[in-house]
Amino acid sequence: MYAICLRYCHDRDQALDILQDGFIKVFNKVHTYQSQGSFEGWMKKIFIHTAINHYHKVRHLSENLLFHDEVPDTYSDQHDIISKLTERELLKLISTLPDGYRMVFNLYVIEGYDHEEIAKMLGITASTSRSQLVKARKTLQKKLKETKIIAA
Repeated sequence: MYAICLRYCHDRDQALDILQDGFIKVFNKVHTYQSQGSFEGWMKKIFIHTAINHYHKVRHLSENLLFHDEVPDTYSDQHDIISKLTERELLKLISTLPDGYRMVFNLYVIEGYDHEEIAKMLGITASTSRSQLVKARKTLQKKLKETKIIAA
């Protein structure tokens, strides 16, 4: 669960705060678990939603989280680039993304939510979610080129 929390924030202290809040929610809601699906999957959803709630709180304090630009949902060879990375390298790069990009990237690419679901969770439009994903991918690709992980 800590790894999930860490994907959604910039530092370990925030991740630990989210982890603690998530476990409190799990303990308070354990009686609602209905044995449908895995217990770990049920917990994972709680931690993801706890991280998103934390993001919403922090977002109001930050000026660099504006979701305005619309960019088409296209990219090329991104999966090939990402497949060359170790998990640790990829998570480190993802953690450097601006909050909005990182949230959408994690929810879409890692967690498997679609843009409509992400839009509801983050309080944005589906097209903004797509835009943020494209920007996140472009930013990651630029960072990969800068670190010479891929050829320019």
